[in-house]
Amino acid sequence: MAAFRFTATFLLLSLLLIANKAKSQSFIGINYGQVADNLPAPASTAKLLQSTSIQKVRLYGSDPAIIKALANTGIGIVIATANGDIPALASDPNFAKNWVNANVVAYYPSSQIILVNVGNEVIMSGDNNLISQLLPAMQNVKNALDAASLGDKVKVSTVHSMTLLKQSEPPSSGIFDPGYGDVLKGLLAFNNATGSPFAVNPYPYFAYRSDPRPETLAFCLFQQNPGRFDANTKINYMNMFDAQVDAVRSALDAMGFKNVEIVVAETGWPYKGDSDEVGASIENAKAYNGNLIAHLRSMAGTPLMPGKSVDTYLFALYDENLKPGPTSERSFGLFKSDGLTMTYDVGLSKSSSQTPVSPSTAKAPVTPSTEPKKAAWCVPKAGVSDAELQASLDYACGHGIDCSPIQPGGACFEPNTLAAHTAYAMNLYYQTSGQNPSSCDFSQTATVSSNNPSTNGCNFPGGSS
Repeated sequence: MAAFRFTATFLLLSLLLIANKAKSQSFIGINYGQVADNLPAPASTAKLLQSTSIQKVRLYGSDPAIIKALANTGIGIVIATANGDIPALASDPNFAKNWVNANVVAYYPSSQIILVNVGNEVIMSGDNNLISQLLPAMQNVKNALDAASLGDKVKVSTVHSMTLLKQSEPPSSGIFDPGYGDVLKGLLAFNNATGSPFAVNPYPYFAYRSDPRPETLAFCLFQQNPGRFDANTKINYMNMFDAQVDAVRSALDAMGFKNVEIVVAETGWPYKGDSDEVGASIENAKAYNGNLIAHLRSMAGTPLMPGKSVDTYLFALYDENLKPGPTSERSFGLFKSDGLTMTYDVGLSKSSSQTPVSPSTAKAPVTPSTEPKKAAWCVPKAGVSDAELQASLDYACGHGIDCSPIQPGGACFEPNTLAAHTAYAMNLYYQTSGQNPSSCDFSQTATVSSNNPSTNGCNFPGGSS
């Protein structure tokens, strides 16, 4: 029964956190690109990062000034080799040894380097010579780290584009392009043997650009929408991020690599674009990143990986004003180049308490009424299917509300039914949103009621009469 799936997931998560908190806890990272001539000094950036909840930073190279500035901050650092270094790394173990000594050993452990990415989106470069040398380069870097006694502390991987997938819809049918099968098998065998992640760059923004309908936008922004049903798994996906990540999960599983974990190396949304770039706006960027962060912090995971948030690096820390291409390419920065000001607030500051950006909060503010609110509760409509109830339950509990009372041992766990648990979550989401009518819609599966649904000592909050 779906209710048992939900509660069992949270119970298992709690046990995992107790048993090995550091290992199972997800993180939110950020990409730090440098294709710009107006970036703040690395020391200023390090100070900025320490004022946020960002725990890890991904670099596209191995800038010594940045690596030094992040020393003794506790921030994990991902560095990378250039694509152009891959032939030398592959053919000359001494080159790999010197690279590791200069870029890792020289700074570790004061600078907490955790991962070396060998190249970026190499397979999609179309350079067959480079592609064939990628795995040997990764192996030589790994051997050099082992020789420096860092092989169990610093992992080695590479970053892939989502275009590596031949099919991604529905998520359960996700498969990699068979043209890259032999190369991928070798890379994934390396990931599996060394415990390094499969790093990929999903961008719901580009999915929306190719299908700019209002319902697609809501699906991409984690906002209320009908969802997209996967007939193979009977899962109704409520956001594009989960759908894209689960498509990668399915593709990995199909190749026999169920134990290889996924890391999202890049994802983001531009806050500005050219006139022909649909969807690039501050409102949408704030909604995507804010709701994504809330989703990750909820530890809801994805439907195929419940209870474990996928470690994710947001794109990007700053705008990169020298990048070629459309305006959107230069407009992903969450912070301005002064190193102090947020482009928009998505709750990354340690002092902030950002709430998810629902469709109602994206609208202009409404002056509150001075009249006391009537007692009202948000409950499921009669006749709603289990699949729709489960989708609403996952949506509500993944958007910042406390669902612990409907977990085993909680005050509202009984009656242990999907309908009762969904009613609790729907209502709490509705009350937290100030009883805004649009917050009791849940894709037309909920309604506002004047009848208090509280039972068995479980108090459903409602408006004061």
